[in-house]
Amino acid sequence: MDKDQILLAAAQIFRTKGFHAASMQDIAEAVKLQKASLYYHVSSKQEILLELLDRALDIITEEVGRAIQTSPNPAMGLQNAIRTYLLTILAHQDLISVLLLEHRSLEPEMRARHIPRRDRFENLWREVISQGTQQGYFYCENPALAARAILGTLNWTITWYRPEGSLSAGEIAEDYVRLFLKGLQRDGNE
Repeated sequence: MDKDQILLAAAQIFRTKGFHAASMQDIAEAVKLQKASLYYHVSSKQEILLELLDRALDIITEEVGRAIQTSPNPAMGLQNAIRTYLLTILAHQDLISVLLLEHRSLEPEMRARHIPRRDRFENLWREVISQGTQQGYFYCENPALAARAILGTLNWTITWYRPEGSLSAGEIAEDYVRLFLKGLQRDGNE
């Protein structure tokens, strides 16, 4: 038994039961350990939650950062960030669900450790939108608000997306790219 297996099981349990309803006993049973043995690997449910949030942020920050950095311009960077982020969150639904839905369960000391990482991730989006605005690709008066709107839409997808649904994750990503970069309005209509 290793810590990765414990964290994976905890993410599944937190996603299905919620952080507060899940117990250390639930996690121990899922990984076939005695509860006392679980404490050899982790000190608390709060520690598990923070590690899950950190892992989730590491994954999405790395993937989205690479998508932006390898793009030839901010417009392509934003498109690639949207595609990459959506595909990444849907590939890691348990982990990302914990990040998006359970971060408020952190105790104040743990929250203070979490917030700078979260802010670094959100800043990737603000920066690419700001750069795109400065370079004439976008018109955006408030990059922070635009970034939050994009992230809010993408994040919510984990609550309704089903792999067996009528649209693939890639098709949804392309629809989001069109929506955010082109809007709903037809050319020439105001």
